[in-house]
This record gives sequence, structure tokens and C-alpha cells, in this order.
Amino acid sequence: MSGHSSKPTVGALPDTAAESPLVPVALTWLAWSLFAASVAALAARVRFGGAWDVPGLVAIDGLTVLLWVVVTFFSGIVHSYSRRYMGGSAHKTKFFAATSGFTVVVMGLVAADHVGLFALLWLAMGVLMAELIGLVAGWDQAQAAATVARKYFLASSVLLGVALTALWWATGATTVSGIGAAADTLGGPVWLVAAGALVLAAMIQSALIPFQNWLLSSMTAPTPASALMHAGFVNAGGILLVRFAPVITVDPAFMLAVVAVGGASASGGKLLKSVQTDIKGKLACSTVGQMGFMIMQAGLGFFGAAITHLILHGFYKAYQFLSSGEQVEHTSPSATTEHTVGRVTSAVGFVVAVLTGLAGGVVFTVLTGKGASVDSGLLLTVFVVFTTLHAARSAIQHTSLPTLARYGAVPLVFFPAIVVYAVVYEGVSGLLTVGTATTELTLLHGIIAVGFVGIYVAIETGIHEHSQRLYVALLNATQPSSDTLLTSTEDYNEY
Repeated sequence: MSGHSSKPTVGALPDTAAESPLVPVALTWLAWSLFAASVAALAARVRFGGAWDVPGLVAIDGLTVLLWVVVTFFSGIVHSYSRRYMGGSAHKTKFFAATSGFTVVVMGLVAADHVGLFALLWLAMGVLMAELIGLVAGWDQAQAAATVARKYFLASSVLLGVALTALWWATGATTVSGIGAAADTLGGPVWLVAAGALVLAAMIQSALIPFQNWLLSSMTAPTPASALMHAGFVNAGGILLVRFAPVITVDPAFMLAVVAVGGASASGGKLLKSVQTDIKGKLACSTVGQMGFMIMQAGLGFFGAAITHLILHGFYKAYQFLSSGEQVEHTSPSATTEHTVGRVTSAVGFVVAVLTGLAGGVVFTVLTGKGASVDSGLLLTVFVVFTTLHAARSAIQHTSLPTLARYGAVPLVFFPAIVVYAVVYEGVSGLLTVGTATTELTLLHGIIAVGFVGIYVAIETGIHEHSQRLYVALLNATQPSSDTLLTSTEDYNEY
């Protein structure tokens, strides 16, 4: 009923402090222990530096220990949250085993130096995530979703295998670091095959358009698994491009193609989100767009920005998924939809959002130096401006504060956020062994920027909603695989 939200009548939630099975408790403690050890490793790395490696097999650098901290933190949160969320589930032990295994595999992946070990762990990461998507063995739709995911992940692994084989053939190196050291000798058809396969593998893993179907079909995964997926798994594409940065930066024209691919997914994800009605579907489309931003930053040569983006997006998206139940509970039908409310923005609010975005770009330039020269850094700053503008406009539209307080709070909130972003970006860049690879701006960069801005303005003003054909195309593009959809109401009760 409109305006009324009923209270649940189920029994009390299980007490996670008592009568918990041994496996969830032990693996939760393991996850937090790994986090503590990772923080210690990061502190030691910053303090002492040096080379930590097993030659030819494992190389632990600044990026490795940083990602260890991020991965284990998310894993610890998911483990702790899941002890209650999975309480009473017959699949609890399987869930915790797969989640812990996924954590260990990702930690191994970011440390792997031998190309064979890297490829094996990349495959294992996909297998374990597919297990989490299809956690319930007797649920046909869950198994169908897992099958869809496995096909995509297998394709990504095959492409990675092709890339690594081509790079070994061209350089004679069997390690990631060895390939990077020999990158100056790369070029020609073999390099193009390798670089193209790397980008395609990254696109699939990060669910960029047109490979978003596996992510949109993964809603059968438990919510904590979705949080781990959107906060961690999809970031693998960015990590792959950073690890093989010397390969993709061989040719500026190829990097421009990566920028175009990322830009298409960044704007496309926002378009797809505009036609979604369910919470997890909106979050999934948002991830498609955000991963596009991450790949775009890598294409611009700002690998530190790509890693910063995946870290901050991971925190945001993990929170969004783990709190998605609150949005269902607190939302009631009303006379106006979110779309119509979102369109009602005063001229003052628009001006405040624009000024906040522009001022945010200035702050970012002053703190990082990016955008002060006419190169790809200027394009990065433009994207920071639009990201800030969009966030500020959303805050103005959806914050239930008095008008003056709402407008005044926007700069007070977003300027410190940009400062934090810039500081994190500088810190992350200092930990990376790969430097910034800025390129000169070209006409094609300008075309990509104008196209991105045009699409953004069209979405914000609602122009795209006037085309029924576009609406249908977007709606079709957001549909999961038909085999993963529940068609019987009894299935909701059973699963």
C-alpha cells in the first residue's frame, strides 16, 4: 500500500557471536588476519622499499601490497557481513570456502610474475566467481547464470593466453617483469595481437560494453558475493592493463583506441542505468560505466588514476550492495517517479553544480599538476570536472535538506572529497613501478571528449527519453540471459 511499509514477521536474526559453525568463524578470522598482515607489508614497503620476490615466479611490489590491503579489507567486510546474511543457509560453508578461496587467488594474482602462474590464477579467479554466482545447486536460474559467467570468463582466459603466448614469442620472456623490460622491442602484427587480446580480456572481466551480459545475469549471487564481485572482481581488467602497461603504451594510436573503448562504456553504462528499475540492476549498470572510466584513465596513460578509481569505486560499490536492502525497505510507491523528480532542478542548483565541478577541476589541477599542460592530462581533468558535476547535481536533487542548506553543503562536501582523491592518487602513483604515459592531444581526443560531453548532457536533460527506439534498444541491452530469469512465483519462495 502506498505510504505504508510493513514490518517483517520472521524470527530474530541469528546471533553471529554464538553457535556459529567453525568454518565461517575460522575463515572470517583468516580474512582479517590477512588484512592485518597486508597492512604491515604495505607499511614495510613504504618504510624500507627493496625487492621482494622469488625470481621467475613471484614479484611483490608497491602495487601488490596496496591491492593486498584493498582485497583483504573487502574480503573481511564480506566475511563478517555474511555470517549473519548466510545464517541458516545450507550453502553457508560452500559460500565461505569459495569467498576465501577467491581472496587467496586474487592475492596470488597480483603477486604473480611468471606468465603461466598469472594465467592460471586468472582462470581460477573466474571459476570461483562463477561458483558464487551459481551457489545454490538446485536453482536452475542460478546454474544458468553461472554457465553464462563461465563462458565469458573462459573467453577472457583464452584471450589472455593468446596475449601471453604472443608476448613470449616476441620477447622470449616468461615473466611479466621480463616482458615489460623488453617492451621497447615490441611492434608489428605480433604486438598488435597481444595488445588487442589484453584489452579484450580486460573488457570481458570488467563487463565493459558489449560484454556486460554476464554481469547483468549474475543477480542470482548472494548480495555479499555481488559486493565482492563489483568491488573486486571487475577491477581485474584495470589491474591487467596496469601490469602490462609497457605493452599497451607502445603505440599512442592504440592507447587512443583504449580511451575510446572506455569512453563508450562510461557513457553507455549511464544510458543503460537510465532505463533500469531494480536496485541491483542499476548498480550493475553503474559498474559498467565506472569500469569504462577506469579503462579510459589507463588509455590516457594515467595508471595511478586507474588504480585510484578502482579502489574508491570498490569502497563505494561494496557499501551500495551491502546496504541495498535498506533501499527496498525504506522506499514506498509515490505519485512521482525518480525520473520526474530528477528532472526538476532549479537554475540555481544547476549553476551550483557547474561551479562546483569547475572549481573541483581547478583543485585537482593544483594538487596533482594534471591539466596544466595541453596533453592527455587535460582530458583527465575534464573527466574529473564532469564526475564532480554529476555527483554534485545528484546530491542537490536527492538530498532532503532545505534549499539553501543543500546548495551550501555541496561545495563543503565535494571539495574535501576531491582533495582526498588527489592525495590518494598521488600516494598510489608513488607506489607504482610504472610511470605516467601522457600523450599529446589530437583531434580524435577532442572528438571523444565532445562525444562524451554530448551524451552526458543529453542524458541529464532527458533528450534520449524522447526516442522510443533508443529506449527499447537500451532496455534490451540491459536484459540478462533469459535462462537466468525467474518465471514462477513459487521459485521466489523456494530460493
